[in-house]
Amino acid sequence: MQFSASLTLVVGLLLATFSVQGQTRPAKAASSPKSTASNLKLPEFSFTRAEVEAHVRFLASDELEGRRTGEKGNWTAARYIAEQFRQLGLKPAGDQGDYFQRINFEKVGAATSAMMMMGKDTLKLGKELVVMAGKPTDVSGEVMYVGYGLTDGEDGYKGRDVKGRILVAQGGSPDAKGPREIFSASAAKRKLATEKGAAALIELYSESIPWGFVNQYFSREQVNLPTGTNSTTPSVAHVWVNNANNQYKQLKEAGQSVTLRTSGRPAVAAPSANVAGIIEGTDPKLKDEYIVLSAHFDHVGVGKQGGSAYQPSDSIFNGARDNAMGVTAILEAAKALSQQRPSRSVLVLAFTGEEIGLLGSKYYAEHPLVPLKQTIFDLDTDGAGYSDTTIVSVIGLERTGAKAEIEAGTKAFGLGVFAEPAPEQGLFDRSDNVNFAIKGVPAPDFSPGFKSFDQEIAKYYHQAIDNPESLNFNYVLRYCQAYAHTARLIANRPTRPQWSAGDKYEAAGKALYGQ
Repeated sequence: MQFSASLTLVVGLLLATFSVQGQTRPAKAASSPKSTASNLKLPEFSFTRAEVEAHVRFLASDELEGRRTGEKGNWTAARYIAEQFRQLGLKPAGDQGDYFQRINFEKVGAATSAMMMMGKDTLKLGKELVVMAGKPTDVSGEVMYVGYGLTDGEDGYKGRDVKGRILVAQGGSPDAKGPREIFSASAAKRKLATEKGAAALIELYSESIPWGFVNQYFSREQVNLPTGTNSTTPSVAHVWVNNANNQYKQLKEAGQSVTLRTSGRPAVAAPSANVAGIIEGTDPKLKDEYIVLSAHFDHVGVGKQGGSAYQPSDSIFNGARDNAMGVTAILEAAKALSQQRPSRSVLVLAFTGEEIGLLGSKYYAEHPLVPLKQTIFDLDTDGAGYSDTTIVSVIGLERTGAKAEIEAGTKAFGLGVFAEPAPEQGLFDRSDNVNFAIKGVPAPDFSPGFKSFDQEIAKYYHQAIDNPESLNFNYVLRYCQAYAHTARLIANRPTRPQWSAGDKYEAAGKALYGQ
């Protein structure tokens, strides 16, 4: 592949896609011994491979340059999705009367220098020290230990004036186990320290993510939600210190002095947006309840942005499996459900910012366009790829109350369902569905077929060869049909899906819905 961004080619692809959709083609219904005459009249039974392939080929084209959040290719993908919603007649659900929920991300460059001296020890950037965020800083003085540093009422902060002080916080949080929780806790500490006017924040890192990975990750550009008190207030200088084996425990002690110098990490605006449209339900009562159909449309970008090895002849991480395939599924479902509307209303939601920490869905969960109390289910579709074209894999199948509909929806197109693939990976908490679950909304992840993270999955996951030419489009077609039909069955069921008894998100569900 060649690295290019020809507007002419982008427009050409858009027009080609619209023309394919506008053509009259014989319906290619998936064969299934369980398909009934009434079922075959549903729009999802008439999806065509050509239409599905056109969506994927555009979204995963070289011209979109890996759809990285904050880059032009990401905005082009968002615009494409919005225009599909418009063409289908979906009601705009964005924040300015259109289809966009705008998010003001910031692009943060890597630090060029940093060091910290304490006594006879000098900690260096790229070895014992990483710079998380903040402005250029040269500060010396006694440190103040604030515990985890997560809340104003915590013992570390309570009753203490920390303005102008160098703060030391324990890494992670009492509940942080995976990367999402660790990074989220760290951002919360930085935000609070910034608001309180601290001079610097030193976090003692001894969490589960290997230090080598941490070092490598933060030596690259990131895209984040700003953590300053406002857009003109840069965040406090924030560093992680490798505290493996508690080797720098003296930083918790009163009277310990340090000198911290850092070039900071320059931040510039990197706006992006979620894309949202509504299909109104047909039932006078149930139409006030919504199911969400969601998929993330961003990917990891080009070259070093991708974080994996690449060849000079192909530096674009196209993201056909991850997640042009999922976006195509929600577009096709939107088409089917708008042509023959279900009982409940449907919010079709394409997320940005998934690859940078599930930030698009996190932002949505904090700023919902439809009240979460009226949102009864999220059917998210995302995945690293597939290694079995006879199944779909569903993370959360047994937990989220719609097992019967998911199994029936996939069986109609000759596909089986495999529950909870690769359980050691903790996948439920690693896709956008988790941000709904945290709020209490039942939210499984509907994924292309796999049972484990085998070589076939690793071959394509976040690799430059994840491009449309490598896809089995007969499987992609059936996958999209199964997703759309499953969505219809859930939207039409007489009762709401419920969390399984004892699930860790059950209490959040009861609190949300007042049960």
